[in-house]
Amino acid sequence: MLLSNIFRLGVKELRGLARDPVMVVLVIYAFTLQVYAEATAFSDVPHNAAVAVVDEDRSQLSQRIIDDFYPPQFTVPEVVSTAEMDRRLDQGADTFVLDIPTHFERDVLAGRAPAIQLNVDANQMTEAFAGTSAVENVVAGAVTDLLQRHRTNFQPQVDIDLRTRYNPNLIYRWFLSVTSIMDSITLMTIVLTGAALIREREHGTVEHLLVMPVQPVEIMLSKIWAMGLVVLVASALSLSIVVQGIMAVPVHGSPLLFTLGATLEILASASMGIALATIADSMPQFGLLAILVILPLLVLAGSLSPRESMPWLARTVMLGAPNTHFVILAQSVLFRDAGLGTVWPQLLALAGIGAGLFLFALMRFRRFLQ
Repeated sequence: MLLSNIFRLGVKELRGLARDPVMVVLVIYAFTLQVYAEATAFSDVPHNAAVAVVDEDRSQLSQRIIDDFYPPQFTVPEVVSTAEMDRRLDQGADTFVLDIPTHFERDVLAGRAPAIQLNVDANQMTEAFAGTSAVENVVAGAVTDLLQRHRTNFQPQVDIDLRTRYNPNLIYRWFLSVTSIMDSITLMTIVLTGAALIREREHGTVEHLLVMPVQPVEIMLSKIWAMGLVVLVASALSLSIVVQGIMAVPVHGSPLLFTLGATLEILASASMGIALATIADSMPQFGLLAILVILPLLVLAGSLSPRESMPWLARTVMLGAPNTHFVILAQSVLFRDAGLGTVWPQLLALAGIGAGLFLFALMRFRRFLQ
């Protein structure tokens, strides 16, 4: 009887979701267009970045540097004067202005360390971040080529043997597409379960549930399995069709192990969604509360930036968040083909945190029904 009630109530939740076109469109968007947009919108290389050069040296080396700026990373550089440099930056005409000083080539060949100035318009934050290293590579490449031609015994001081594993070409969309699915699982689970409970209150069906021979735990479990099934199926289709199919991102590891971790993450996130819905009185209030909870979870979990670069306090506090362990597990499984022997601590942490959140949400839900 318990399983039958949970199943039938869950089917009711699925029918309610199907009659809500806004939520259906949101689920489809979160696991399709959003995944594709997040993976392809960011680039670690500049694209048609506007660059200008102040050539005070007028040497072969300075001309070589100018010639090495070409599309598609940069626009054809304009040679400007020192007086024009600041004005063009103020007007936003250039993102990068390279100032090559007088006697630059002579000082390089003499073994000195001449300074070269790069002015960057940091208002174009993403392009400035990606393009600065690209400009440095252009200058370093021209200088190295000059020294190799003029010094037969020239050898670099350090010879780096670089071996990149798991993503040899350092393609950002390989990483961002999978992390977008991780974030969407947490986000949509909280939103769907919380919205399902708010919808019950707004439509007045909570009173109907109170007079039925069902327990609060049955109602809560029905919402979790129904909304969790939607998120789990959507994430699996997104991973196979959008990520692996459309974007041709190779995914390693066991799909079953990833699904197990995603299931535990859904249990914890759904419990959070129900707890938030018991606090809010309306859908707008639930939306505001969800923003306050979801944003720190997504930003500090380790999917957007490595946890090692975060302050100690943030790293320690976020160990209590379920998606922190889910991100570690998913990255290990999907990127590095890790097995159960590697990610079992994350599975235990997800199970423990999920059980704690479920009990807290159940306590809140019982008060909500009274």
